[in-house]
Amino acid sequence: MDINESQVKEIVDKIKEVQDEVGKAIIGQKDVINQVIIGILSGGNILLEGVPGLGKTQLVKTMAKVMDLSFSRIQFTPDLMPADVVGTNIIVKDNEKGRFEYQKGPVFANLVLADEINRATPKTQSALLEAMQEMTVTVGRNTYKLPQPFMVLATENPIEMEGTYPLPEAQLDRFLFKLNVNFPTLEELEGIIDVTVTNKNIELNKIIDGNEILRIREIIKEIPIAKPVKQYALKAVLATHPENEDSPEISKKYIRFGASPRAAQAIISTARVRAFIQGRYNVSFDDIKYVAYPALRHRFFLNFDAIADKITTDKIITEILESLQ
Repeated sequence: MDINESQVKEIVDKIKEVQDEVGKAIIGQKDVINQVIIGILSGGNILLEGVPGLGKTQLVKTMAKVMDLSFSRIQFTPDLMPADVVGTNIIVKDNEKGRFEYQKGPVFANLVLADEINRATPKTQSALLEAMQEMTVTVGRNTYKLPQPFMVLATENPIEMEGTYPLPEAQLDRFLFKLNVNFPTLEELEGIIDVTVTNKNIELNKIIDGNEILRIREIIKEIPIAKPVKQYALKAVLATHPENEDSPEISKKYIRFGASPRAAQAIISTARVRAFIQGRYNVSFDDIKYVAYPALRHRFFLNFDAIADKITTDKIITEILESLQ
């Protein structure tokens, strides 16, 4: 695909407009907004973790409006069934004869918000697996394609664990990023109050649409990455494996299972996006470091010693990246 500098600048300016427009409705959380945009432009699913009331749902709805994408919200509860997610065949009367007709579920949207995904049973959670990986839904003998672009943005509450079903490793691995949504600062909290408890209405403009997102994804795939930068990313993934003799001591001491090859795919693809939205047509070591945290933090698993010593995944990622310099 041929693209010149003026076209790159035009796209980068549009992405900046998207960030500014989303910032009208979402106060603070600039890193989270930036990383969600990176995820959307990479074509991956995102897991948002944070306590209730931090604007996770509002963020996804705002993204859908600004990017002119169809939006669907599924509230996950213990009694939610797979058919409530993907849809089901219903009997329709046709000339007094009954026939089965497929009624699409809420998963048929560009942006699907899976709210409190860990509240549903594993059977229902798994209904999203095919959609997240294959971009299709199979009901009975028929397979249906999902609209493009398609993304699942799921939320989790890290505090309340009663009545929840932790996501299995295979499903966690299908999330491109895991983002921690932190509590706002005093200034941000003041801004949230000013926006939410007044009569002030925020008008959001549509900046880009689904076709433009698909076009940008194709352009980003062509961004070159130098061999030393690529190897830096791959070594970071290998360093999460305690059995690897080159892994740092912190990995050998605290990690139970390392990250899968999907982690390397996630780091490389999202580092390209990060470079592009900063107006650069090459990937730097800083791009790898920036995306390593959200791409890795849910892909390796800590042992009991790590929990006892209050060692976090982010701390281990920091030490891994420092050990590779």
